[in-house]
Amino acid sequence: MKTRRRPLGIPTRVKRFLESDDPRAGWVRDALWVVGVVAGIALLLFLASGTWPAVVAVESESMVPNMNVGDLVFVAAFDRYGELTSWEEGEATGYVRFGDSPDLQGNQVYGDVIIFRPNGDDAVHPIIHRAISWYDDNTTASGYITKGDNNPSVDQVAYYPTLGQIQPVREEWIVGKAIFRIPLVGYFPLHIVEFAIVIIILMVVWEWYSRRREAEKEAEKDEESRSAEKKAASKGKGAKKNGSGKKSPSTKK
Repeated sequence: MKTRRRPLGIPTRVKRFLESDDPRAGWVRDALWVVGVVAGIALLLFLASGTWPAVVAVESESMVPNMNVGDLVFVAAFDRYGELTSWEEGEATGYVRFGDSPDLQGNQVYGDVIIFRPNGDDAVHPIIHRAISWYDDNTTASGYITKGDNNPSVDQVAYYPTLGQIQPVREEWIVGKAIFRIPLVGYFPLHIVEFAIVIIILMVVWEWYSRRREAEKEAEKDEESRSAEKKAASKGKGAKKNGSGKKSPSTKK
């Protein structure tokens, strides 16, 4: 009667996977490590910012020169780290973020820069522009008037493809406000597909190189072991020959 084998438990399967020498298992482990690191960073960013996405990349020149294409901008919820301040409010107090240079019209800029979804549409990329003032007409159309520092007019007189005229930005449409930026780093998320392909290729090449080095080291060890065995065998044969050639001392009677 055949005994039924007990199925392997999850801990055993995980251990075998982690210790496997199969190249495919190695690639999967590397990919999981990358995903884990990215997920950990994303979680930390979310906890610190209180919103998602916690970072955005500048894609257009509408905020030049205070923000440039390829800048990676860190975002926080609009009511975190201080209340959201519009240009109108900031001008009265002297508060400004990203205001090193004047706008297209030569005016000193004030207030916060916000990231928002035009007309609340989640299907389009968010816009990153400065909050100019709060427009309140006691209807659902109330919201922030916004403008890019490098644009000739406010967004609410412009038309967005597929959306029509941009409406005043309601609070629920705001992803967050810009906190600080890192130049050029935003090119990575703007070219995420190309970047991912490069990372995967590098991982495969590194895995191949590591295994080749291991194989070469094993070959060297085998060669050294065979050489040592040959030397030992040669010494043994030499000792036998020397022993057989000795004469036993004669005794005198």
